[in-house]
Amino acid sequence: VQGAWHAPSAEGVVTRHAVTGRPVSAVSSDGVDFGAIAAYARDVGGPALRSMTFHERAALLKALGQHLMAEKEGLYALSTATGATRNDSWIDIEGGAGVLLGYASRGRRELPGGHVLLDGEPEVLARDGSFIAAHIATARHGVVIQVNAFNFPCWGALEKLAPALLAGMPTIIKPATPTAFLTEAMVRCIVESGILPNGALQLVCGSVGDLFDHLGGQDLVGFTGSATTAAHLRAQPTLVKRSVRFNAEADSLNAAILGSAATPGTDEFDLFVAEVVREMTVKAGQKCTAIRRILVPTPQLDMATEAIASALAEVRTGDPTDKATDMGALVGIAQRNEVAAAVTTLRTAAEVVVDTCTFHEVDPSVGAFLAPTLLRATDPNAPTIHATEAFGPVATLVGYEGPDDAVRLAALGEGSLVASVYSGDADEAAAITLGIAAHHGRVHVVDASVATSSTGHGSPLPMLVHGGPGRAGGGEEMGGLRGLRHLLQTTAVQGSPNVL
Repeated sequence: VQGAWHAPSAEGVVTRHAVTGRPVSAVSSDGVDFGAIAAYARDVGGPALRSMTFHERAALLKALGQHLMAEKEGLYALSTATGATRNDSWIDIEGGAGVLLGYASRGRRELPGGHVLLDGEPEVLARDGSFIAAHIATARHGVVIQVNAFNFPCWGALEKLAPALLAGMPTIIKPATPTAFLTEAMVRCIVESGILPNGALQLVCGSVGDLFDHLGGQDLVGFTGSATTAAHLRAQPTLVKRSVRFNAEADSLNAAILGSAATPGTDEFDLFVAEVVREMTVKAGQKCTAIRRILVPTPQLDMATEAIASALAEVRTGDPTDKATDMGALVGIAQRNEVAAAVTTLRTAAEVVVDTCTFHEVDPSVGAFLAPTLLRATDPNAPTIHATEAFGPVATLVGYEGPDDAVRLAALGEGSLVASVYSGDADEAAAITLGIAAHHGRVHVVDASVATSSTGHGSPLPMLVHGGPGRAGGGEEMGGLRGLRHLLQTTAVQGSPNVL
């Protein structure tokens, strides 16, 4: 903060290793002057970034992405303390650097070399063409406050930082406490590189104190986390009174939908089973995009249940440092207990198919381990199934009767980040996709032709929008240059053609 590392005066919250339970860090923001750091961002970081052209900011992103790729092994080593395997950490670390590089490329190719972005064609306001208007987008004179989730301590920060820097806005990152130590290591790496100008990036681990009281109409809060917390933050009096922009990406009950044409023995059926298992176990199911509801035509429900259960039996759960491990630990004991409580709630409307496994080379009583858990709804319409998210390796099978019923059931989630549709029948896939589109930020459609090229259900990409309506937060991130829209101020300028 304010160009220097701050040592808190209080010990703070102790975070522990997800596997061994040993202390890893103490997290506190005690003693931080939040008004001063917000002012430092606006007064020092903001002018420095705005003085650069879009192309110069893009060059910063490229240098930053390349630097983090060069320093990635240190981050990988630390990431195992979060319970993540090497493959899990790849998404977080190299995926995060990839967002920086992706935005760097788009900034160079798609943005002008100056400081002003023209939005659309000029509008002629006089018959003789002497008076016209144009919409322009320019950098806002504020600060972006990131409030991030624990599951992606690197990617979660970088996917917000990339468009902010390209737009010319400084950023304050507030990571989730359980994995703040990894975000801190990444930010320290960035600061020590000297790539960014002073004030462009600050980090606050622990409470945000009265930071929101120091925000105004030029600022933006970008939140990732639970729908409950998003609703609480959105209603903060200062944010409401001063019309502070608020963008949320929240948890959701994402669905995978098996089409009636995708019967056992088809490529689509096999791809569906593999993706469900992958989404249940990558990051131990701790992804906002993970599959929570598995919608299957009733005639295929028994066969799908058996296939998924059989595939889950092959998943090796244990020490994330072991290359043979498929699934590591949850982020901590508190998270494991929270997931277990959610499973108990789900069991009031579902029966257990799988909830045990062998834990390899670890003590599950010490580490935050939980067996992959597959449930099957006893009542497909039960509100509990469509409202309760177990943020871990848990998913529920739900039977449906025809495409219209699948669309109706998917919509009961009241807004989701992503859904996947698996069908070899293009008409069926189109009907379901268009039916659920209004309730989702992204729809991932799979048939045999994309078996080797699909980017996967749970992978947000920098060129595609990430967000969703309703419970999913109502926000939107990334999406290529769409991700800059809420970071720039659009202004209609009227005048003569010469002036404009």
